[in-house]
Amino acid sequence: MKTARLRLGLFAALALAAAPALPAQTTAAIPDDPEKLTFKPIVYTPPEAKDYRVVLKNGMVVYIAEDPALPLVNIDLTMRTGSWLEPSGKEGLASFTGSQIRRGGTRSLTAEQLDEKLDFLAANVSTSIGSTAGHATLNCLRDNLDDSLAVFVEMLRDPRFQESRLALAKQQALQEMKKRNDESEEVEEREWNALLYGEEHFSNRFPTASSVQSLTRQDLVDFHRKYVHPANMIAAVSGSFSRPEMIRKLEAAFAGWPGTAPTVPPVPSETHTAAPGIYRIQKDVNQGRVSIGLPSVRRGDPDVYALEVMNEVLGGSGFTSRITKTVRSDEGLAYSAGSGFRPGIYYPGAFRAEFQSKSRSVTYAAQLVLDEIRKMREAPVTAEELDTIKQSLIESFPSTFSSKAQTVAIFASDEYTHRDPTFWQTYRDRIRAVTAADVQRVAQKYLDPAKMVVLVVGDQKEIDQGDGKHETSLKALAAGRPVVVLPLRDPMTMKRP
Repeated sequence: MKTARLRLGLFAALALAAAPALPAQTTAAIPDDPEKLTFKPIVYTPPEAKDYRVVLKNGMVVYIAEDPALPLVNIDLTMRTGSWLEPSGKEGLASFTGSQIRRGGTRSLTAEQLDEKLDFLAANVSTSIGSTAGHATLNCLRDNLDDSLAVFVEMLRDPRFQESRLALAKQQALQEMKKRNDESEEVEEREWNALLYGEEHFSNRFPTASSVQSLTRQDLVDFHRKYVHPANMIAAVSGSFSRPEMIRKLEAAFAGWPGTAPTVPPVPSETHTAAPGIYRIQKDVNQGRVSIGLPSVRRGDPDVYALEVMNEVLGGSGFTSRITKTVRSDEGLAYSAGSGFRPGIYYPGAFRAEFQSKSRSVTYAAQLVLDEIRKMREAPVTAEELDTIKQSLIESFPSTFSSKAQTVAIFASDEYTHRDPTFWQTYRDRIRAVTAADVQRVAQKYLDPAKMVVLVVGDQKEIDQGDGKHETSLKALAAGRPVVVLPLRDPMTMKRP
């Protein structure tokens, strides 16, 4: 051990002797205070979609990026389909079709054989269909790409929809339905969306025991045949390959898929928000969950940028935001408290402030949140707040395109949703242009407390007792607006008693 230490000491001495001496001016140039350090501005130009975009002979749009960092290939297909296309009485059809494409086997492989084949290839494959889009993903080794891609395309083109797997999925879904009211968070998310967009909105058409039991294999076959087609897909492809070679492989893989894509009806844009007021749901839990908000703008509205900055100052930027500072840091009433702003794509987006607090402090915490919303409307944000948020949004912008997979996924999503192609090139300039007056203007325009919906999920008796220190109540917060009690839905029918 002593000899080893001597040897290390000798190496260190030799290294110091061999190191060139720093010029005197270099040492002098180091400032005596870190605050005096200066750096050259970082110049970042975001990538452009046109540099990655390819249209295959069958009409499929593909965004391709070479990335040799790892010997892997990633393919993510977005399919123009969703639950808004489900017939009445068949709620759950889109979701079941999406999951069973992967789980139900292929024309030549049973479900069990497909599982074994993908395991043998070390290929990770998933499929799903949500409310406004379907997805199919393949992650595989570069050396196994040909075999993996062949299985992937066969699965998409000719799913077996094996009866035994469908029966198992239906049984599991029925069991999960019984738990719908178990977690207050799940209840809050479900009922908030219903209040915001209306009971008849397609995103609030819940699968029921009756609709799931009615689903047949033929229902899945028909839904798949109608909406899963190459001309109805957009692909994001990245990984270890050459671009020309990948284009050839994709052309060959999808070439034999016959037929043309049908016209898909647009996603419904009509919504019906509940009347402003306070809505209460009883749950026997020791903490109440509160959501406060209202519908907002759609993507593309010129106020989007000012609204984003406004929300970050108010509650979207974590510990630097007003709601988090007031409710968590100053008062200690909630572990998590903040707000979110989401512009809509097909229908209005939403502004939502939310927190979770022990039952007795729910009303006081809600009052604090509403007070912060009012302050945002009544006075301009400070120069420090504005500068902090704008710099954060601008300086974190390059991380949006931190990987090739992320880059092509963004461009594929943009094409699917028809985003303004200049958005990424102009985003930072539009954020820079936001002023304190803009922030106050959009707060006054879009954050009117008198128009807001407030949802409170928790032990209502405990909530009404308050904390004994502050004179407030839900009735007082309602300020003359209605206070409505919403019974929990029957988990199997989704109807209220």
